[in-house]
Amino acid sequence: MQFTQGLHRAVQQQPDAIATVCQGRRQSFAQLADRVARLAAGLAARGVREGDRVAILALNSDRYLEAYLAIAWLGAVVNPANFRWSNAEIIYSLQDSECVALFIDDHFAPQVEALLDGAMYLRTVVMMGEASPPFGGHRHEDLIAQHAPIADAEAGGDALLGIFYTGGTTGAPKGVMLTHRAVCSSALALLGEGALPDGAVGLHAAPMFHLADMMLTTCLLLRGGRHVMLPAFKPETVLDLIEQERISDLLLVPTMIQMLVDHPDTVRRDTRSVQRVMYGASPASEAVLDRAMQALPSASLMQVYGMTETAAVMTVLPFAQHRPEHRQPGRLASGGRAALHVQIRIVDDQDRELPRGQVGEIIARGPNLMSGYLNKAEASAQALRGGWMHTGDMGYMDPHGYVFIVDRLKDMIISGGENIYSVEVENAIARHPAVAACAVIGIPCEEMGEKVHAAVVLKSGATLTQEALYAFCREHIAGYKCPRSLELREALPLSGAGKILKTELRAPFWQDRARAVA
Repeated sequence: MQFTQGLHRAVQQQPDAIATVCQGRRQSFAQLADRVARLAAGLAARGVREGDRVAILALNSDRYLEAYLAIAWLGAVVNPANFRWSNAEIIYSLQDSECVALFIDDHFAPQVEALLDGAMYLRTVVMMGEASPPFGGHRHEDLIAQHAPIADAEAGGDALLGIFYTGGTTGAPKGVMLTHRAVCSSALALLGEGALPDGAVGLHAAPMFHLADMMLTTCLLLRGGRHVMLPAFKPETVLDLIEQERISDLLLVPTMIQMLVDHPDTVRRDTRSVQRVMYGASPASEAVLDRAMQALPSASLMQVYGMTETAAVMTVLPFAQHRPEHRQPGRLASGGRAALHVQIRIVDDQDRELPRGQVGEIIARGPNLMSGYLNKAEASAQALRGGWMHTGDMGYMDPHGYVFIVDRLKDMIISGGENIYSVEVENAIARHPAVAACAVIGIPCEEMGEKVHAAVVLKSGATLTQEALYAFCREHIAGYKCPRSLELREALPLSGAGKILKTELRAPFWQDRARAVA
């Protein structure tokens, strides 16, 4: 399997079909393939070679897809940068992966100078937008226009496709190495569940750097479906594109679903073209799902539970089981059952499989597992011990194989579909001169699923407000990771070994909830 395989198939079978739609631009699969081959040639002319790492920092666009494909076409490795990160975090990922080239659009162009100053391996900048290239860079369109197409390097299988950074439990992001086989096998599993059939028109509403949207990208490529790009999520713009482009398929995080179905215009707009909605990245409440099915009556819903380290797919709760006539009591609270390409187990701390209904760690095995964390051999060995990905998620499996997630070993917070690791936030808070001790947890949030909550012990005589703490943290980490609420305490609860008991901190917020984690 290779990431470019779907493009070759579409050119062979339907070269004149529309492949991408973005801000007034439309192109066929034949045109897309030609542009990709020329863009790959342009990168090669700038010294990018097979195995080199190339970053993308941009909003969603057809050019983002072209960059994805051109990097794979060349046999290079993509690093899709999280644009919500601070410059320091982006620079860390560029340095850690030794990126030699960077695609960047107009929106993020003002950051180029800082990124070049901090990322010593960068030698080529490609401007994806309309602005003039900064610092001797090159325009995306010029690289295409000035070079003849080159042949696909046919990189695939166990060759590295991308390094996808996720928040680090030690304060630094971890580069998850995913092969062509890993990403394509997850996409094929989703197609096998009925996602994105022939004629699908998919909307890229979630950020394209996110592995959830990468699944939509790969599925659409393999199926030969149409990609419609939305630069940034806005409910009213989603509704516009549904009507204008007859969107059939959406991939949304629960926060987006809630914003869309609760928007006052939704009931007045023509959404009959929407046939399927995949959701994941964080759980959705049954109430939100019911509202979604009422607001989008023609659509069926599918939940996907996974993580970056498993190429985003481990379990699936398929379309049929969301419908009222097939719904089983309580089953919407599950993450579904093992996907077609994955084995799932629930194990104790000795990796022994537990009986059904007993809570343990969720582990997974399949062709979709990461190759490891870049430059982190010890963390890789620990996560992949025994050939199984140890997710750090706690859950149980019912007698029919449905997996229910109840807590997280890693103290990871999922807010609006973004993974936030508490230690990273704690490291930022601890820098504040007023803070003596702190702990960070996720607490329920109707809009975002969870929000970051800080429990802080102040130094004698010090004062601190939530607003001041947020502003301070914003200087060190991305805004979405910063505390949204603050609790001042005389002391933090500790175990006999001196560890902070976060279960006690969480208990008052989650005790009346059906699920231990939102």
